[in-house]
Amino acid sequence: MKIGFDAKRYFHNNTGLGNYSRTVVKGLAAEFPEDEHVLYDEKSWSRTFCLGRKAEVEGCQLFHGLSNELPMDICKRQIPSIVTIHDVAWRTYPDMYHWADRHIYDFKYGRSCHLATKILAISESTKQDVMRYYGIEEERIEVIYQPVQECFYIPLSEAEAQSMIHEVLPDLPKDFILYVGSINKRKNLMSVVKALALTPETERCMLLVVGNGREYRKEVESYIASHHLEKWVRIESNIRDNRVLQALYRQARMLVYPSFYEGFGLPVVEAALQHTPVITSTISSLPEAAGPDACLIDPYADDATEQILHAMNQLLISTDYREEVASGMEAYARRMFTPQVLTRQLHDLYESLI
Repeated sequence: MKIGFDAKRYFHNNTGLGNYSRTVVKGLAAEFPEDEHVLYDEKSWSRTFCLGRKAEVEGCQLFHGLSNELPMDICKRQIPSIVTIHDVAWRTYPDMYHWADRHIYDFKYGRSCHLATKILAISESTKQDVMRYYGIEEERIEVIYQPVQECFYIPLSEAEAQSMIHEVLPDLPKDFILYVGSINKRKNLMSVVKALALTPETERCMLLVVGNGREYRKEVESYIASHHLEKWVRIESNIRDNRVLQALYRQARMLVYPSFYEGFGLPVVEAALQHTPVITSTISSLPEAAGPDACLIDPYADDATEQILHAMNQLLISTDYREEVASGMEAYARRMFTPQVLTRQLHDLYESLI
């Protein structure tokens, strides 16, 4: 089988969409080495208007758009196409996007949904959003969960984790709470910081934030300063090594991830695979990612901050409860998100269309 991929994010994106693209293609190469995978890294015009024809002329039997879009000429081609839709946040959380960006995404990504032979949604929640916002028939959408990078499945000992952390963050306290992700309004970091502010100083645990942002980060930092939380919140924006990130998950007392909306919620699964309990949201795809044993809070509730505070206290105080949540979440993650299984599901989808 010869498959063409829009690989722009594969080559030029170091975070979510790039990680997804690389994990998918590398998984396929490992599981199905007999297939040929053509990675197209085209300039903007060619990528948008000519890539379908190029893939067909070069003998590709199927084309897969890995990051929400397909070339506009794909409708004129004889080869089947798949588009992976990661989320529709520009619709569900429009305040995060400029007016022009929202309309561009609606046009490009909505059109791709209608052009595709099959839509691959990375969660049931995303599937429902695609049906709701773009009127796509349910039978045209396949749910295959987002694969986690292979390194997160390889157990890391406490000694290894401590050594990695010491090299990068030598003064990090032994006990800390972790947040991983972009610092933007949708991710709801402010609620975590507010919960920390409500915690008596004698009972506080440092919050380590791994991520970066712009306007919303300034809001969070302003709140931290006005509530004298500087020594309790640490923001690290330059951690790029996934093994270091794995070590931080491994050593954290918990991950707190109360996002308002996610297409999947990768940090939840990454933390669970390290036997780390997670506090996350009751909405969008997050219950799918977290499983039935996670601590779930409603981020839209009037008492959302108090819910986070209560869940944090439970996990900090009770060793038995922390172990119960961590064990249940890890078992669920390893059962539901095995990379080889997800890769075979994708390959089965390819074969069904050729």
